[in-house]
Amino acid sequence: MAKKILLIYPKSPVMNREDRCQQPTKDLLVIPPLPPTDLLYLAAVAEKVGLEAYIRDYSLGGDFEQDLKTIEPDYLVANIATPTLYSDLECFHTAKKLLPKIINIAKGAIFLTQNSEILLKNKDLTYIISGEAEETLKEILEKEKEPKDILGLWYREGFVAKFSGVRPFIENLDELPFPARHLINNEIYRRPDNNKIQAVIRVSRGCPHHCFFCLATPTYGRKVRMRSAENIIAEISECINKYKIKNFIFWSDTFNYDREWTVNLCDKIIKSGLKITWSANTRADTADEKMAKLMYKAGCRLVSIGSESGSQFILDKIGKNITLNDIRDTVKAFKKAHIKIYNYFVLGLPWEDEQTAQDTIDFAIELDTDFVSFYTATPLPGTRYYNYAVKELHEDVENYDNAYYKPILKTYSLSKERVMEIHKKAVKAYYLRPLYILKMIFKIRSIYEIKSYFTAGLRILLNK
Repeated sequence: MAKKILLIYPKSPVMNREDRCQQPTKDLLVIPPLPPTDLLYLAAVAEKVGLEAYIRDYSLGGDFEQDLKTIEPDYLVANIATPTLYSDLECFHTAKKLLPKIINIAKGAIFLTQNSEILLKNKDLTYIISGEAEETLKEILEKEKEPKDILGLWYREGFVAKFSGVRPFIENLDELPFPARHLINNEIYRRPDNNKIQAVIRVSRGCPHHCFFCLATPTYGRKVRMRSAENIIAEISECINKYKIKNFIFWSDTFNYDREWTVNLCDKIIKSGLKITWSANTRADTADEKMAKLMYKAGCRLVSIGSESGSQFILDKIGKNITLNDIRDTVKAFKKAHIKIYNYFVLGLPWEDEQTAQDTIDFAIELDTDFVSFYTATPLPGTRYYNYAVKELHEDVENYDNAYYKPILKTYSLSKERVMEIHKKAVKAYYLRPLYILKMIFKIRSIYEIKSYFTAGLRILLNK
């Protein structure tokens, strides 16, 4: 009989648990819950080894204890997020109580920096995976190596936590099996504008820029590793043929990093005749009108841009290596190509003051993109911001309640309470403009957009 593995998102507020950006969705305006793509990859690896795999996202509901009794898994793998660290870890105690022989495995960006202490304090936790998890999990399940010989693994040796060593990043992402989408209900994950099923396709990993507050570089490395266009199109075709999915998020740490690769992917999608729509993220200095028009022709309908601040001073302090004019030019290019734009800004970085915050609000309004999220700066362990908070600000950072929304630290000039006030002010100043509301009304094309915008509007009025 095949061994069984249960891979889970623990019970928590609904959260996008992608390692570099662990954000609760309840305070975000237009971001829906996303499929647990990391678990889908790990499940595919487990199935390839010969295990019977199950996936559950308990933030969306379900009975964990009942599933443990029914499935009786030999292995439990849980994605542990920093904002919900302690409650997440409880799942291992529950599993061990019901199934004493179960092997409990934790993964997540938190374990890049906080690992041995967590392992020793949680006696029901068998292993911690640090870094990219697919190859490490594969070697655990194959049971051909001792823990000390499986790179990327934290394990116990008596009362001591041991680390086997850093695992190199996966060089050829084409070698990974496609995510095991047959193990989830894909119907749950839909675009908010047209209510059509949406899948996440991970097209590359890695980012060379190492932004002050971002986990992308610590998690996936400075080298950008890109899947081949042929491999991506094969996964798209599988989604269309097996799951009737034609809407995608092309997930990457920076989609337009390599112009030749981007052009090649877009050209191959166009030549394939695949009728799909997709969204992607981009830096504000890697796209122009020609690129934007090609992306639109290939099916791109939304881009996310990490603008971060309307203050050049702040952009320079965080090492963003872009200018306000770079952002203006990129927004203009995508607008001309009729691609919707979701702009991201961060308020409350250490050097934020009343003027820089107002500059950001004014700049967001000047750009007048379709959507905006104003995040509050969150110093997640592993980021340069976290190290700065500990070493320069002498802050003991532990409470991540409402990460990205509720301020965790004060700035040199502003209290946490004032950062929260500015955050609320920014959201209302942007979304409650009469001209913005009128513009979005004229862009509405479906009843689902009406519902989505109405719900978002209520949240702005009531909670922001």
